[in-house]
Amino acid sequence: MVRPTVLPKRFVAWLWPYLEAFSGRTRPTVAALTVGTVLAVGPRTVTNALRTLGLANEPGFAAFHRVLNRNAWSGLGLARTLARALVAAFVPDGPILVGVDHTLERRRGPCIGPASQYRDAARSSTEQTVTSRGLRWLTTMLLVEVPFAGRIWGLPMLTALVPSRSWCKANGRRYRPTTGWARALLLRVHRWFPDRLLVAVMDGEFAALDLLDALSPSMIAVTRLRLDARLFDPPSDRPGSIRTLLKGDRQPTLRARLTDRSTVWRRVVLSNRTRWRSGRWIEYASGTAFWYHPGQPPVPLRWVLVRYPDGRRDPEAFLCTDPTVPPRTVLEWFNCRWAMETTYEESRAHLGVETQRQWTDKAVFRTAPLLFGLYSLITLYVHQNAERLALSPRRALWYPKPAPTFADALARLRQHLWFEQVVMSLENTDMTKTPPPLLRRFIDLACYAP
Repeated sequence: MVRPTVLPKRFVAWLWPYLEAFSGRTRPTVAALTVGTVLAVGPRTVTNALRTLGLANEPGFAAFHRVLNRNAWSGLGLARTLARALVAAFVPDGPILVGVDHTLERRRGPCIGPASQYRDAARSSTEQTVTSRGLRWLTTMLLVEVPFAGRIWGLPMLTALVPSRSWCKANGRRYRPTTGWARALLLRVHRWFPDRLLVAVMDGEFAALDLLDALSPSMIAVTRLRLDARLFDPPSDRPGSIRTLLKGDRQPTLRARLTDRSTVWRRVVLSNRTRWRSGRWIEYASGTAFWYHPGQPPVPLRWVLVRYPDGRRDPEAFLCTDPTVPPRTVLEWFNCRWAMETTYEESRAHLGVETQRQWTDKAVFRTAPLLFGLYSLITLYVHQNAERLALSPRRALWYPKPAPTFADALARLRQHLWFEQVVMSLENTDMTKTPPPLLRRFIDLACYAP
């Protein structure tokens, strides 16, 4: 059992309802691991979390390891509780924008059974493809504007490992491709919010007809679209073959529309909130069609073709499975997707993703989703206690930071937890003086350390 004086009471009381997936005996241990992971500097291992809390000599240290590698608890239950709290806090009404993407956690060693060789997007380029051994995680994130930051953040809700084909075969499991896992995760989120409109924003890798057809009754999907996609008019009412009942006449490809003088282009200036990654000025053309490929179900969609007047990027195309959505809304929805890349980067830099050292399969499947979920939990706590925490960006003369980032939110939470523990330890003493400037600098360095 963790000593009560080790943990900050206010934060643990706020955290307690989110631990309903654990047994009553395990909750104090999980709360201690959460606080230790937030305060830890360096690798996010169980031992480092215990050292941070001053529990290096705790005789029951094995109980902390059993939470990950042995104890029975539901990761889906944790994800459901977190997702409902995030939606209630940030999106109480209106459509719920959900981003789906995968990232590679680089892990080596013979004990990491589910790992395999994958393309490393961070190290690859158009000229060279680099592969790394690791674990591929697929994450659904809530894409929402965080009030204290003033911009779109990607808040992880549900994360699943996409095991390699060889591991599935060796362990008697059915192999699912990435699109199959995306379908399972998105339909799970839909079951959590059956009365809300869901918008799934994905990259071009998920532009598969079977996936879009499976999602279309439940939610709107927005992805990239190939410039050579086979687009058709709606099917006609006249009798004919099965193909004519599924689709109409063939439309020109989007690549051909780029040079067609009859294509109507509209120039638009996107707002600062949804500024396009190549600048504020873009030109787009739009229309509706049926996307059809032999052997696959036809999908009605709205296509949006984008070109860049400055010529710095090649033309791109996007699709939306709801043809009634305005083209500008499609572009704004897809533009929110880039917040997921920031979340992955900040999770590595500040929460120690890729530094954990679990070796059993159960611990491997559990640790990274918990770290991604901690990203959302920290954001939710800072949002709900923004006035009391008085969050402000860390500025310097050479860096006039306009708004707080996740690093500022994590540092302010660390300061709050550290000072709460200091106050608890000084309750019976007369040391009530303000910390000297040198001590405040040490605390600042510890709170911003990765």
